Amino acid sequence: MHIIYFFLLFSILPACVYSQNTPSDVLTLSYNNPAEIWEEALPLGNGQTGAMVFGRIHQERYQLNDHTLWSGYPQDGNNPKAAQLLPVIRQQIFTEDYAGAEKTWRRMQGPYSARYLPLGDLWLTFEHEDSVASHYNRTLDLTTATAKVGYTIDGIRFTRETFISHPARAMVVQIRANKKGTINFTAGLTSKLKYKTNADGDRLVMQGKAPKYVAARHYFPEQVVYDDKEGMAFVCQIRVKTKGGKVLSKDSLLHITDADEVTIYLTESTSFNGFDKSPGLEGKDPEIAASGKMETVYKKRFNALRKAHIQDYQHLFNRVSFRIETDRNLSHLPTNARLKAFASNPTDYQLQMLYFQFGRYLMISGSRPGSRPTNLQGIWNDHIQPPWGSNYTININTEMNYWPAENANLSECHRPLFDFMHELAVNGAKTAKVNYGIDEGWVAHHNSDLWAKTSPVGHYDQDKTYYPGAFCWHMGGAWLSTHLWEHYQYTLDKEFLKHEGYPLMKGAALFMLHWLVKDPQTGYLVTAPSTSPENVFTHKGERYNISKATTMDIAIIRELFQDVIQATQILDTDEKFRNQVEAALTNLYPYHIGKYGQIQEWFDDVDDPLDKHRHISHLFGLFPGTQISIAKDAILANAAKQTLIHRGDVSTGWSMAWKINWWARLQDGEHAYKILTKAFNYINPNDKTMKTMGGGGTYPNLFDAHPPFQIDGNFGATAGIIEMLMQSHEGEIHLLPALPQAWQRGYIKGIKARGNFEIDLHWAEGKLQKAYIKSLSGSDCQIKSAAPIRVVGLKTISNEASTILNFKTRKGKTYSVVPL
Repeated sequence: MHIIYFFLLFSILPACVYSQNTPSDVLTLSYNNPAEIWEEALPLGNGQTGAMVFGRIHQERYQLNDHTLWSGYPQDGNNPKAAQLLPVIRQQIFTEDYAGAEKTWRRMQGPYSARYLPLGDLWLTFEHEDSVASHYNRTLDLTTATAKVGYTIDGIRFTRETFISHPARAMVVQIRANKKGTINFTAGLTSKLKYKTNADGDRLVMQGKAPKYVAARHYFPEQVVYDDKEGMAFVCQIRVKTKGGKVLSKDSLLHITDADEVTIYLTESTSFNGFDKSPGLEGKDPEIAASGKMETVYKKRFNALRKAHIQDYQHLFNRVSFRIETDRNLSHLPTNARLKAFASNPTDYQLQMLYFQFGRYLMISGSRPGSRPTNLQGIWNDHIQPPWGSNYTININTEMNYWPAENANLSECHRPLFDFMHELAVNGAKTAKVNYGIDEGWVAHHNSDLWAKTSPVGHYDQDKTYYPGAFCWHMGGAWLSTHLWEHYQYTLDKEFLKHEGYPLMKGAALFMLHWLVKDPQTGYLVTAPSTSPENVFTHKGERYNISKATTMDIAIIRELFQDVIQATQILDTDEKFRNQVEAALTNLYPYHIGKYGQIQEWFDDVDDPLDKHRHISHLFGLFPGTQISIAKDAILANAAKQTLIHRGDVSTGWSMAWKINWWARLQDGEHAYKILTKAFNYINPNDKTMKTMGGGGTYPNLFDAHPPFQIDGNFGATAGIIEMLMQSHEGEIHLLPALPQAWQRGYIKGIKARGNFEIDLHWAEGKLQKAYIKSLSGSDCQIKSAAPIRVVGLKTISNEASTILNFKTRKGKTYSVVPL
């Protein structure tokens, strides 16, 4: 007989509900039913281990991931034929033989990237058969990074509390009941990969092997290939500690009977030993690492582990608080019900606050120093062949993952991306030389993986699917390098810039100096071949991807060159190189405004105003770049606005997140907010008719829906909300540049501005009420506001309207800004 669940939409046991006035209540995802499928489960993580908690009653499931568990092994995929074909494809492009150019590029490609894989599942099967469960509730508290499940059976209250500790490098589960001797269940470990599980005493150990190859296409003759030598090895183990009752091991399971309380400790590891080492032939022993972590964590009590976990997590999470004042407190309602109701009544401002902080939560949980950077799904994936390999797609998605790293005051979480860039620079230098005959600098194309792949994908010329709009893109290293400059601007860490940031930036710039070529038509420096990611243009009635000097290419190079020039000036170094970069910068193909008043996407004025493509890559210079703004060039900014109007608001989840940032940079808070509200479109994960790459939205667990799930939309929206409330990319701290009317009263505290300032903002009736600016480096400060302002107790230099103030600061001091 199946368990009968009595779930009333608004009947949550009072003991499970926090006070409505506490932040934890507002910042808690809450549900009245278990997760049936993955997009309803709740994510936990510490940057290395990820888990999706389903909250089931009869058989709980924890779907597990490790940040280094990928298919494959180091393969550079470089193609020596490409260097010989480069002058050929350029000549074809310059003579407008675009069909020939696309045929040539097909011969310049390499293999597809590796795939990110699931580790396994922890199953807890309880003896609740023929029982009725009531007063069910499951939650994810963003203030403590803790998932809880509670339900009542036969008058007994059962609870589970789970967290994944970064300090302890372990997942910890505590199971409790309010009646002694009533906890009975079996624990098992399984995997979708090759594995075996052994039970011994109070311990389960699962050993497994990842495939050396996973196909990128469903029609490839070989789909999943295992090898005795190659492939990542992994180990996952649990130990159980009980209060009362017994633990027996039998049939690869642990049997827990008649316990009062149970604590489960889970540790895991893989054989990953570096991006350039075979995991099968040169890998670490995962048993040693997993057992070492277990030996340490098992000695500690649950409460001590929980306290250390929360302290570590809150050190990051508590830096920023965000509140929109509202008379309606809906935080006691289930999160999925609130999502469903939002479209008809979009006044659930607490849901917007929750969504903002959920993005910060995902960054802390998915990206920590020592971990790999977050991929298309962060660190959470349940498929051997996930969408797009759950890889690093660096023509937008990987970068978007880290947009909130600095302004949301999570700078430490940026570190994995920088570590990854060091690896890309090594492999990218080889790709530059082999594929293009360029001996200086490094390059990365649009896909990468655990092995820091930098060569273009496409399965050489053997795949019937040919996608040059994605595969033929050389800007990955250049775009990623702008993150290094952003990190410096926010932290003013000159040692980072000198020893780490600038050398990587210089390498990316060196490649671009060699990659640029003089256009025989205009005399400008252009890129050829060049694409506008994943989009097409029409030439003489035919559609093509490859041309020259797409606006995105040139905008990224322009941004990188500007960053490099400033870095050399700050470091007082490389004057000769700076002169080279400056000369190239002045000769780059400029922006053009097309016949429809739009910023041209392509070299020629061939844009289609009816094009609704999700990628609007030619607006890179508006955001995240700094080249287009109302203050710098109102005509160009208006052309960017026209481009956004042509493309429309509704698109994939990540595309809509980018649009929030663009409209915020155009200081149009109403339009930015309009798109933000569309992000709360409820996506039913059970609906198999949902169109892939259709209109975006949000799954029940607040994961962004591309669809399918992609985590970049979560991060992009969080960054966009900050851009609506504060901007600092033009050398000044602009207070409330795009505040929507809907947010009449509120505050945001602890966000970061360039110049290493920490900002608190309070507003009322849609106007600035007060601001606090903490100077963390003692640098000069310039602030801007729509209305006249003053700094309390300080003489400042201001414009005539007193809307722009300049003043010197002292390190560690906080300055109060109020309206005149």
